[in-house]
Amino acid sequence: MAAKQPYRILIADDHAIVRRGLRALLTSQPGIEVCSEASSGTEALDYLKKEKPDLMVLDLTMPEMNGLEVARVAREESPTTDILVLSMHFSEEIAREVLRCGAIGYVLKSDADTELLAAVDHARHRQPFFTGKLAVSMAESFIQGQPNPDVPTSKELEGTPLTGRELQVIQLLAEGKSNKQVADTLGVSTRTVESHRNHIMRKMSFTSFSDLIRFAVRTNLIQP
Repeated sequence: MAAKQPYRILIADDHAIVRRGLRALLTSQPGIEVCSEASSGTEALDYLKKEKPDLMVLDLTMPEMNGLEVARVAREESPTTDILVLSMHFSEEIAREVLRCGAIGYVLKSDADTELLAAVDHARHRQPFFTGKLAVSMAESFIQGQPNPDVPTSKELEGTPLTGRELQVIQLLAEGKSNKQVADTLGVSTRTVESHRNHIMRKMSFTSFSDLIRFAVRTNLIQP
């Protein structure tokens, strides 16, 4: 039996000591390999094109190109690479912009020692992750008057080729549920959920799970 391929990660941060700390933390876990380290936005994109890693752990504040700019280009250059953003900034608006740029997760640097590995595990399973403090803040904002995420309001849904069941699947997946959890919620088999997911990706020309999440946010199926 062939050995399982490692989960390959590119670290992009302009501080060498931060990169060393992230590398040590990540490589302490079985099955994870740090394939490259970048100290600037342009260097991160160069490595991304060459390495095509599974995940890029990306600092938001970088020289030459900031993390948001890198994320936007990265989605075009390597659609199969997920992006996990690290930031010093506790900001709902920045987190939403990060998601719009195609990232699958957002972790505060102050919480990286306790939350980074959980965020990476979510990314490995194509599930979104937002740092705990920020998730609570966003939930509070929602409770205080954000639109109901169960009622899509975006005009983008008008004329969509998706069925009602496929929209339900998108919503549940974007909320972070696994295929099995979605299946249990809807009372169908895991294989049926996988079939729905494949149809959704094909119908909407999504190239990555991040595309699905961004669509869910843009159409108010979920709140980021």
